Order: sequence, then C-alpha cells, then structure tokens
Amino acid sequence: MIDSSVQLTGRRDLPATLVVVRWRLFGQDSDSLTMKSYLFILGSKVLSVAVPMLMGGLIAASAADVLQPDPGELDKLAAKMDSHPLAIGPSITNRAAWESAAARPALRDIVGQAEEQLKTPVPEMTDDLYLDYSKTGNRRRGELVLFGRRNRISLFALAECIENRGRFLPALEEIIGSICKERTWVMPAHDGDLGNFLGRVVTIDLAVAMLAWDLATADSLLGDKLSPQTRTLIRQEIDRRVFVPYHRMAAGQQDQYWLLSNNNWNAVCLAGVTGAALSLIDSPKERAWYALAAAHYSRNFLSGFTSDGYCSEGVGYWNYGFGHYAALAETVRRATRGALDLLALPEAARPAVYGAQIEIVPGVCPAFADCDVNARPDPHLMAYLVRRFGAPLTVDPGLLQTRASFSWTALELGDDSAPVIKGREPWPEPGALRTWFGDATVLICRPRTFTDNSMAVAIHGGHNAEHHNHNDVGTFMVVVGNVPVLPDIGAEVYTRRTFSAQRYESRALNSYGHAVPVIGGRLQKTGQNARAVVLDSKFEDAEDMISFDIKSAYDAPTLQRLERKFVYSRADHGMLEVTDRFAFSEPTTFETALLTFGRWYKIGPSALRVVDNGKAVRVIVQTPAGTLLDLASDDIQEDLAARRKATRIALRIDPPVQAGEMHVKILPDP
Repeated sequence: MIDSSVQLTGRRDLPATLVVVRWRLFGQDSDSLTMKSYLFILGSKVLSVAVPMLMGGLIAASAADVLQPDPGELDKLAAKMDSHPLAIGPSITNRAAWESAAARPALRDIVGQAEEQLKTPVPEMTDDLYLDYSKTGNRRRGELVLFGRRNRISLFALAECIENRGRFLPALEEIIGSICKERTWVMPAHDGDLGNFLGRVVTIDLAVAMLAWDLATADSLLGDKLSPQTRTLIRQEIDRRVFVPYHRMAAGQQDQYWLLSNNNWNAVCLAGVTGAALSLIDSPKERAWYALAAAHYSRNFLSGFTSDGYCSEGVGYWNYGFGHYAALAETVRRATRGALDLLALPEAARPAVYGAQIEIVPGVCPAFADCDVNARPDPHLMAYLVRRFGAPLTVDPGLLQTRASFSWTALELGDDSAPVIKGREPWPEPGALRTWFGDATVLICRPRTFTDNSMAVAIHGGHNAEHHNHNDVGTFMVVVGNVPVLPDIGAEVYTRRTFSAQRYESRALNSYGHAVPVIGGRLQKTGQNARAVVLDSKFEDAEDMISFDIKSAYDAPTLQRLERKFVYSRADHGMLEVTDRFAFSEPTTFETALLTFGRWYKIGPSALRVVDNGKAVRVIVQTPAGTLLDLASDDIQEDLAARRKATRIALRIDPPVQAGEMHVKILPDP
C-alpha cells in the first residue's frame, strides 16, 4: 500500500543512454523470454551474459527505463524513514530475543553446525575453478566451492548471535575478508565473456545481490562485535560491487537486464540490493531512493505472472522469485514505517495465492518447466503470506523446522507487526476439487477425498516460450496417493548448454521427454505460437473435462488436425482418459508417450502397468480400427536434477494412419 502523500512516478519518457536488444526465439516472437535474454549496449561489446536463454536473432531495440524520482516525493519518503539504517533482525545485544531464537527447531543445531565448520579449512575459490565453467560448461564444481564459502557467513553469524561468546567471530571475519578479495562476486555461469573476472566490468547477478544482503545482515545483527576494519571492508566492497553499478543501471548508463526482466532475477536481485542498502546506508534520503527504485522496477517482476497468478517458472522458482519479492516488500515496509507496502499492490495479490493453489495433493506439485520434482511451496513464505492476507490456511509447524535463508531468518526474528492486507484476491479453501489457471491453461484436478490410492492429475496446456521453458504443450502428470507414478521429469542439471541455443537438444527439455505426441517423427517446436488453445471445458463435482487444439505446436507437413482432450473422473479412486484426435494429408506415424521414474510391464495387447514407490497405475490404450498398439521404451539419457533414471514409454500406432483417435485410459491399480 502506498501512502497517499507518496506517489511513484514512471518517468519512462526521459532520454536514455542505453539501448536494449531483444531477441527472437527460433523465428517466433517470445516476449516472455525476451526479458531473460542477453542485453547489450548497441555499438559496443557484450557487457554481460549473465541472463540465460539467448536463442535467436535480433528483432527490436527499446530505450532504457531511467529512474528519476520526483525530488519532492523523495523528500517525503525520506522524512518517514528512521535516522539510522534498518535493523533487519534483533541485535546480538538483545539477549532475550536470541535466547528465544535458540529454542526454535530451525536454529537448534546452528551452533553445532558452526563448530563443525570451524574444523574445516576455508575452501579456496581459485582462478582455475572459476574458469572451469568457461572451459567445460560444468557449473557444479565451481558453485560447490563458491556457495560453500558464502554459507559460512550466515552460519557463523547466527551461531555467534545465539551463543554470544566470541567463538565464531574470527572465522566469520576470516571468510568475509577472503570473499572480499575475490576477483568478482559474479557466478562463473553468469560471466560468460569473463568481463567481470578480467575486471572490464562490474555487474550484479543473483549471487552478488544475495551475498551483499548476507554481508549486510551479518553487519546489522552483530554491529560492533565485528571489528571496525571488517565493517569498513563490508561497506567498501558492497559500494564498489553493488551500489555503484546499481546506480549506473538505474541511470541507464549500464546494462539494465534484470531491472527490466519479468522473471525471478528481477525480484531476487532487487531484494538483495535493496536489503543491503536499507541496512547499511546512513542517509535517509539515499535509502528512500532505493525504496522508490525497488517499487518502480519490481513491477516488471509482477508482470511476468499471468493475470490469474500462474508462475510458468514452476513452484521452485516461485519460492525463489516471489519469496524474494515478499522479503523485499517486507524490508521496504519496515524501512519506510509502512509508507510503502509492495505486497499490498493489486498486481501482487494473485501471485501471492499461487502457492496455495499449485499443490496437486499435499506435498506434490507439478514439475513443469525447470522445476525440481520434489519442489513444494516454501513453508516460511507460506506462513508469512497466510498471516499477511489473513488466509484460511494452516502451515504445518513441522515444515517450519527447516532453516530459511539468512535474510528471511533475520526478518522472522524481527518485527512481526505487518498489518493484514484486506480486500484482495480471495484465497482458496483447503481441499478444493480443482485449480484452473485459465490464462496459463493449466488445470489441477483433485479427488473428493485424499486417500493412499486416490488419483489426482495436473494438465498443462501453455505455450513453448514460457519462463524456463520446456517444449511440453499438452503434457500431463498423474499422482496416486502422494506418488507421481506418471510424473513430469522436471529440470536437468544446469550446464552451459541449458541456457544456450542448444537448449532443446536435451531430451529432458524438448518434447521427447514429455507426455505429448510425436507426429511423423517430429517433436514440438519452440515459441509463443506453439500453444494450446482451449476448445471446450466443463468442470463439475463428478468430473472435469478440458480439450485443447495443439496443432500449432508442430511443424509437421502432413498434419491437418491435432486435438487433445482430458477427462478426469472422481468416481471410485479416480480415472483419467486422454484422447488424441488427429488427421493428416497422407498416412503418417503417430505416437504419444508416458514418463516414469519407476518400472512398467505389458499386461495385455493394449494394456500396461506402471509402478513406482509402491503405487501403480493401469493404462488401457485404444487405437483406430485396423491398427495395433506398438509399445517401446528407452531411458532419457540426460543428467536430471531428480537424480533418478527416467523412462519414456512410447505408445505407437502401427501402421501409419491418415486420421483417427487414440484413447489412453489411466486408473489407479492397488
């Protein structure tokens, strides 16, 4: 909520010094991926390749969004701020607060974990390790060391706040000093031309922003317990590596990539930069500038959700992106003493509800796009949103025993007086039979009563230019009890290929690794024009039905018609029937697929059984008259983030046909 005396200005008409390049994705306009593509200053070298998914050729140029807040508005907001920087959480001198914190399940083991780290030498981030990604495309080796070093900041800071004996301060100051000597704080995978590593540029990526906030949080909590030298070092390095380039970005003098993006980068980087600024900078007017900048540019992030609040990046990136937006909103609200409440903006309401709608059954979510198969709404984020919106939900206290991020932990331990946001999007009642994201064409169907053998499904229409896109128009997944027997196999382990023009060489990311048709040997194409169009729908207590036209997802020369219809029945333990209706100009091969992490068995000429983790489904297939079902399978030979082997089961019509229907009926098989 914005105080009536403080109004934000857009100032998009100002002269710009930066020209931004947008890209076409394999010949298809792709606005949703435009903002995750590389951005350049025209007529110069690449400043950064920090943002993924460069896929094609140049299509357009647009002026930078230069921030110039009205001086009067800036002064009004500055007058509402404290004379001193924001205290992110309770000071170490507040012993009552830290004695209470020590009793929290999520923090009980902090001291023990920190003691173990004291026994381990600080891992060194060598030049060779940093350059490993640029030479091999492997992210793991360098990131394991990079984040292992940075995680020590929060661990030692929290342990010292809880214990207050000075035991962890030398190790904390050692790791801070070591990190501040690094050539760059940018992740190797986000420094593709090594501009940061070689000192040609100083840019801000996800890792830089989060590190800045962690350092600022440690400084805020520990205060004078840290040496003057360390506190000065923190301020000097954050100013050089974060605040100076951020001001240049906002002025249009440096690449604005994530300021203009509508994906998780925008929220995460804004949260880190703004959180650090509000807790380190003495000047109320300067802090007010950062708050106004966050309010201005974070609207780009909110624009990346569909109007009904769907997050096409998946629930894991909703945790990451919207979680940081919520942390940003709470930090700004506290720093401005309620004058700016970004979570109360109307366009934040539906994205906030996403976490309460996306679970298929408790603990299981769709793994569409680059999502981890085990991802679920973050309990700390959900508890905060439920409280802020007065939602009719309860977060399992057991889930809150895991530790949140450093900044979120500090926020949880601090002020908890945020008002309830009234009059926004109503939250769903627990146990809703379905969730329908109409703008995204994603449907989740649930049983009347959840049991060990009840079946639920998630159906994805969508298009093939979504955030962290997979080519998966018309895919689905089936859950029995709480086991995704027919899952979406989720993300692959990120490498250089993942965010390059070779992305869809991966059989986990192209349509081969999804439960969708293959037409005449052709997989789905990429781009916004490859999309599901709703033909018909009916949602009732007994059953749900949705029908899509998915012909546009294929560049198959003989294809004339391709419709996919889903009918989910809630009778007995549940049933899903998938019907593909197709027509070709001449006889053409047709197959569809099922994916599983489990095992499958043929149990009849047109039937099979799929089993995983003690749950099973029976699949009955009907092909056109005069044809047979040909069953075959192969493993998806990709490095999956699920760390499990995925099998693709092909359901093929033999021989090729010119028109017809294939019916696939799926039932729980106790």
